[in-house]
Amino acid sequence: MSERLTARNRPLQIIEHDDPEVVRSAATEDYALHVAPFTWRSGRVSLLMAWYAFASAMFWLIVGATVALVAGTVDTLIGLGLSVIAYSVIGGLISRYAARTGISSALFSRCLFGYLGSVIAPLIIGATALYYGVFEGSVIAAVLHQYSGVGSIQLWYFIVAAYSIPLVIGGVRKWLDKINGVLLPFYYIGLIVVVVWAVARHGYSNDWLTAGPVTDVNLHAPGWFFAFTTYMGVWIMIPFTWDYARLAKTSDSRYHQRLTFGPLFYILTLVVNAVVGIYLAHTLVTNTPLSELSAVEGIVKLAGVFGVGLVWISQTRINTANYYLASINAESFFARAMKIHLSRRVWVVIVGIAAFGLMLTNPISYLLKSLQWQGVFVVAWVAIALVYLAFARRDRRAAEDFEFRPGRIPAFNAVGLVSWLVAAAAGITLVQAAGSFGATWSAPITFLLAAVMYAIGRLATGERHVVLRRPFDPRSEVENPWEARVLCASCDRHYIAQEMDRNPSTPDHAPICAECGSNDIAYLRASYAEARSSSAAHNDADLVASD
Repeated sequence: MSERLTARNRPLQIIEHDDPEVVRSAATEDYALHVAPFTWRSGRVSLLMAWYAFASAMFWLIVGATVALVAGTVDTLIGLGLSVIAYSVIGGLISRYAARTGISSALFSRCLFGYLGSVIAPLIIGATALYYGVFEGSVIAAVLHQYSGVGSIQLWYFIVAAYSIPLVIGGVRKWLDKINGVLLPFYYIGLIVVVVWAVARHGYSNDWLTAGPVTDVNLHAPGWFFAFTTYMGVWIMIPFTWDYARLAKTSDSRYHQRLTFGPLFYILTLVVNAVVGIYLAHTLVTNTPLSELSAVEGIVKLAGVFGVGLVWISQTRINTANYYLASINAESFFARAMKIHLSRRVWVVIVGIAAFGLMLTNPISYLLKSLQWQGVFVVAWVAIALVYLAFARRDRRAAEDFEFRPGRIPAFNAVGLVSWLVAAAAGITLVQAAGSFGATWSAPITFLLAAVMYAIGRLATGERHVVLRRPFDPRSEVENPWEARVLCASCDRHYIAQEMDRNPSTPDHAPICAECGSNDIAYLRASYAEARSSSAAHNDADLVASD
């Protein structure tokens, strides 16, 4: 042990197995506000199946087709190839660190922005997942309404939101892996059948492979660069990766880097879907401009009930992931920002109700702009996260040593927050005011600005804004902080020592878990005071030593 207990510190009550109450809660919570222990990690195939829900959204077909109409097919394919490389490298890196920390993207954001400064991160990530859920749900509802001719569109909005809720009540390893594993083959079989059907009905020509832009727009960059930066706007997949990869076994890191969160996933998700989308956009004739809805209407007209089935499978799969991520980030945001503590099961219901309410407002007109703004925030988040990991590697700090516990990090990390907000503000300004130049350049400029500002800030200040130095760390009081389950004096449950702290507001420095610490104002104030006292004592010791 690196620290010797004083007589006034309460002895840790330790068990070497999972607390049954914690396990029962984790069946739906997935340790959203805690560190996921190794006993709760998913098998490699199980996690792959759950994550591949993101591969089947009609959204990916439409993005590829839309970019090709602006930049041409060849430039779009080049941009896609570069995007696969970028996504795979970043996703593989993020997945490895997420598995080694076991914490969510919301908790990791504390490392970047401080305990209170990070509150906005789960709001942005959760809202983005909700908005995508609204889009995908609206598509299912519109198709079912159009094909059946029964009831109003509002009724179908309600049906879609209602049936999505029970599909997401279970966590990743208890349910999402199973439903998405069953539906995955049907999606790709459906895509193949639709393409074959389109060829049989309309014939085949290679013209779509060499088609140029259909509009004469100054992109202020080569077409392939426009395609690449367009896909940067969907880097929300990176924090999504963190939230799934935290449930991976560390021994499976190479598997997940290559297959689950790496090249295979992004080839299937970006390239295959885009190629199908580009081909169908040049083959199927619709009477409306290309959009997600017009594309699926074309598929339904082509394949009838089979097309309806394909759309239902694709949109249901993606919405299990959207609702899941919206619920765990809502749980984190409201617990910290408003002290509202509800189970993830309740938040799933609230997310479903919110999705239904947003569908009723015809959200397409304003949600697209909201997603553009949120995309800028996410690009800046990714940039700062990558620089943080680079500094951790330089300092030889293991992922297991990343500090996220509320009493051991500052309330606000000025370096991270200023870098994030300034870069995001610059990106949003470009999106709003710079026209086609902003459409092409807002994401890369935001990324570079956030990365450079954060790197300069870290070089200038070191870890002063990253970690609070305090004594009496439970991690150093046990032989293995990942195996020892310590009783929290506040909630009377055992969690692994990796997330535990000692509460300096109690006479005996009682143990406290990460969730309870987030809710205890007295603990936070006492922790900050203890950190100031420890820092002052350390400085005095340095002065004495120098004398």
